[in-house]
Amino acid sequence: MRAHRQLLRPAVRLRRSRQTAAAVSERLWLFDLDNTLHDTSHAIFPRIDHGMTMAVAEALNVDIDTANRVRSLYWKRYGATMIGMVKHHGVDPHAFLHRSHDFDVNSLVRAEKALAYKLRRLPGRKVLLTNAPLGYARAVLARLGILRLFDSLWAIEHMRLHGEFRPKPSAALLRYVLAREGVPAHRAVLVEDTLANLRGARRAGLRTVHVYHPGTPFSRGRSQRPAYVDLRVNSVSDLLLRRRPLRG
Repeated sequence: MRAHRQLLRPAVRLRRSRQTAAAVSERLWLFDLDNTLHDTSHAIFPRIDHGMTMAVAEALNVDIDTANRVRSLYWKRYGATMIGMVKHHGVDPHAFLHRSHDFDVNSLVRAEKALAYKLRRLPGRKVLLTNAPLGYARAVLARLGILRLFDSLWAIEHMRLHGEFRPKPSAALLRYVLAREGVPAHRAVLVEDTLANLRGARRAGLRTVHVYHPGTPFSRGRSQRPAYVDLRVNSVSDLLLRRRPLRG
């Protein structure tokens, strides 16, 4: 637990104790990062894909086609390429994450206008919960001007249970995060663009908001709202402007 706090401390601007947080009957918003708080498909995803492929190729000394196949296989199996590289090839996770995200995000980030203002108006505590690495997440939040709005940041480096990486959509991970944040599941909401992660959140007892992007490859075959999604929105703004209650 001490190691986890040491990892988390550099990412925290304001952190309440579990006792303080539990005493406050406010909602906890768990926000995903990519394609939730900013438009990653615009320019960043291609950089991440390239970086991941190069990191795999260099670590395994294989050609680009082989690296792409390995990257895709591990992402589908484990939810993060890095996990497969650690589990099967013994790579250093921090070095791999640094190599795969070694680019400047400042000219690539695109998001809705006045995001910081909108998030400030959203009642409740905000926590970031992303399968991306911490350094990348901090850089994106800083570029968006919203880093100080989050009580804590949970990145892929923090998602270890019993010595193994357990990223979203792990329900066990979500229960652990809520325990550390001192909030019961019924007071927490996951805001996320990936349906599998929202399904995991429902298994853990959280409420769910699906950030839906119509007209993108991710939206195909998703015309209906799944039963485990309480609210579907097209942007963070919709959490404020539509004023629709969370189902359930």
